[in-house]
Amino acid sequence: MPTSEDRIRIDYWIAAVLLFVMAAIAFINILSRYLFHFSFAATEEITINLFVWMTVVGSGIAFERGGQLGMVTFYNLFPVKFKKAAIVLSAGLSAVLFILVDFYMIQAIYDEITLFRATSGALGIPVWIYYVGVPVLSIFVFRGIYRDAHRRLRRFGKIERPG
Repeated sequence: MPTSEDRIRIDYWIAAVLLFVMAAIAFINILSRYLFHFSFAATEEITINLFVWMTVVGSGIAFERGGQLGMVTFYNLFPVKFKKAAIVLSAGLSAVLFILVDFYMIQAIYDEITLFRATSGALGIPVWIYYVGVPVLSIFVFRGIYRDAHRRLRRFGKIERPG
């Protein structure tokens, strides 16, 4: 039976593909600049937006690995009961933060589709297409927050599963 490390992780693949595409775009732009003395204007636009998407996916991976910022000095001084409360509070606040990010991003997408209809400078495509990646990819952030909190709480003893 495959372990969690043996399974193919879609978030790792998304991050890898986004990084590869960004590197390939930058490399092609460098080659075109030196060989043809011509630079593609759209490469910067695409690369910046892919970087935002990769950051969202990477945040989920970082949460899951426990790589987010924390106040471990105070946390280590707490008794077990307060440590559990701090884990739950931290996970809850992190989730609320990304719920707010998603809420405002969905509002911005709605405004772009209905009111502003702005297009990107280089490619002329609707900017809401770039915005859509943030709420969609934040699924990985919520999963990372949950997995990290669950793993950390499990260290203190058996966790009852709901249902």
